[in-house]
Amino acid sequence: MTRIDQCFARLRAQDRKAFVSYIMAGDPDLETSFQVMRGLPAAGVDVIELGVPFTDPMADGPTIQLAGQRALAGGQTLEKTLEMVRRFRAEDDATPIVLMGYYNPIYNRGVERFLTDAKEAGVDGLIVVDLPPEEDVELCLPARDAGINFIRLATPTTDDKRLPKVLQNTSGFVYYVSITGITGAAAAEAGDVGPEVARIKSQTDLPVVVGFGISSPESAQAIAGVADGCVVGSAIVKRIGNGEPVEDVLAYVASLAAGAHAA
Repeated sequence: MTRIDQCFARLRAQDRKAFVSYIMAGDPDLETSFQVMRGLPAAGVDVIELGVPFTDPMADGPTIQLAGQRALAGGQTLEKTLEMVRRFRAEDDATPIVLMGYYNPIYNRGVERFLTDAKEAGVDGLIVVDLPPEEDVELCLPARDAGINFIRLATPTTDDKRLPKVLQNTSGFVYYVSITGITGAAAAEAGDVGPEVARIKSQTDLPVVVGFGISSPESAQAIAGVADGCVVGSAIVKRIGNGEPVEDVLAYVASLAAGAHAA
């Protein structure tokens, strides 16, 4: 079992929902992003999604696009992102870490080398949004063989014909995108999300975690209440981009986590 599997098993035994937070590695600089990262578990975060900055983030709205630009301008690289994970693991060997991003930096590094380095650093899962199931041989299957979960996105447009293909080699959890469009573009509605989560869960035993469009403790509680957990990214990244102190960002994260855990 990966750390992700262990985390969800523990939460299930406790009858609790998961709170997953996303931050961009290197935003606004390497040290600040690491200080936020190391504080996330104490703020109630169950799984950390660590964004890998990329020049052409097609699934992301302006908030995360700008975060990636700030990180790249500051010299953030895939190697520095892996080093962040190594540094985190020196203090925390339990909290699952998922790298989220795009295939180009991984391809450029070389899949075999990347997976070896990621596993050694302490990465537990990958979300690579521009690799569809038809390309599983590229990274998904090698990641599975390396003991790293490959987490797939399902969306409101993933119909019953497409869903089995999406779920085929997915592991860890399913990330349900609550809206059509980019990150940070609209608010998630539990009434819309609930039936879609139920549809996905009818075809898989994996946890289903919902992201996009969650920005308050109330919305975190509402969305987590109809799923196995929720993800917040843009709302956290926006505060980092606004230059809020690390302790204020973490206090906000704690409020969101409390909302999700209250579901």
